Amino acid sequence: MKDEPLLRVTSLSKSYGPRVGCQDVSFELWPGEVLAVVGESGSGKTTLLNCVSTRLLPSSGTVSYRMRDEVWRDLYRMNEAERRFLMRTDWGFVHQNPADGLRMTVSAGANVGERLMAVGDRHYGRIRETAIDWLERVEIAEDRVDDQPRAFSGGMRQRLQIARNLVTSPRLIFMDEPTGGLDVSVQARLLDLLRGLVSELGLAAIVVTHDLAVARLLSHRIMVMKDGAVVETGLTDRVLDDPRQPYTQLLVSSILQV
Repeated sequence: MKDEPLLRVTSLSKSYGPRVGCQDVSFELWPGEVLAVVGESGSGKTTLLNCVSTRLLPSSGTVSYRMRDEVWRDLYRMNEAERRFLMRTDWGFVHQNPADGLRMTVSAGANVGERLMAVGDRHYGRIRETAIDWLERVEIAEDRVDDQPRAFSGGMRQRLQIARNLVTSPRLIFMDEPTGGLDVSVQARLLDLLRGLVSELGLAAIVVTHDLAVARLLSHRIMVMKDGAVVETGLTDRVLDDPRQPYTQLLVSSILQV
């Protein structure tokens, strides 16, 4: 149902003893919407992403997801096997370091094909054909299908990670600094690719980034974090062009001064 959100986060908090990772964060994410979570290092944005994506157990709060059968499920009331299956099928997670999201000792084709096997496909020819198609969609030549990721450049590894995540037609993608560590020219190419695929496939996404240019290019809405709390949220262009909160103003002005 398009008039309902896809994801609902309510009063989510995570503490590490006396240290606050994120505190009382609530938001909804709608089908096809891209939300950027921005802030300085240590602001809590990655902790929030990991809690929402069930990679990290929150201290309190709830994360609910609307399944394909339109039933809402509390993610932390699902068992571990159910959450793992959701992550392999309806979700994707793009890591800053592609090695964290790839199997480096198997071929590029096998990296993509594994996700298809997770949803029950056992036809080798069809798996290989689909893998090749997705490699080409992320600008990796067919003749590299049998090469291992360790033979790829950083940008190619990141594109392979994207293909691996998108091959099962997920509805929601989590991205943690997806262009971090890449050369500027490689970043630009990857951002163009990501923006095109997200739009073409109608993906919902949560993107964690410290780079406001990445947030502007990819997201519809932005959430600014400081010391574990959300200090400002709104449409991306509005927040970046007319920030209301002093911290957001400082972030934006620091970029303009570089």
